Amino acid sequence: MTQAPESAAAQVRYREVTWEDPLVGAALARDLSGLDYLRAIAEGRIAAAPIAVLLGMSILAVEPGHVVFGLDVGEHLYNPIGSVHGGVFCTLLDSAMGCAVHASLDRGQAYTTLELKVNLVKALTTKTPSVVATGQVVSTGRRVITASGQITGPDGTLYAHATTTCLVLEPRSAAGQEARPAPGLDGREQPPGGNGDGR
Repeated sequence: MTQAPESAAAQVRYREVTWEDPLVGAALARDLSGLDYLRAIAEGRIAAAPIAVLLGMSILAVEPGHVVFGLDVGEHLYNPIGSVHGGVFCTLLDSAMGCAVHASLDRGQAYTTLELKVNLVKALTTKTPSVVATGQVVSTGRRVITASGQITGPDGTLYAHATTTCLVLEPRSAAGQEARPAPGLDGREQPPGGNGDGR
């Protein structure tokens, strides 16, 4: 096995990450509309999710069905070939699009991602110190919501774009039952994906 040169040891970097109990914020989400919940996170009144702290993401703007995330680009996000890992693009876009969906939901409603499609169009390195990911709702149905998203640099350069499909979940009952997919037109619970028409 080839050993790294001794000088490599002097180049070691360190990153310390601290976060708060994520279940505290998750519990608060049940009593707020998606818009109010995400605005509280953006304003620091509710702690950010651990994944956001770990990667260096933050919510910059929240409007109904529209959310903007910022990401500070650093070497800790690199893959073995010297650029930001594709999984970071996916996580950032999933967050922006999912939160755009969340920002369109009423108090007590929840959602889950059914499908995520990401196109990586340009490598990202620390030469670009920060990027933004914009998520926006494209179509809203009773059970299914679709959204799109883009990652761009300060000069408008496009690094990735994506689409997502999310399933809307009913509010929890007073008895504390788990959230369930909204019923179909006949009143029976529909499996994920429903009839595919999003209504």
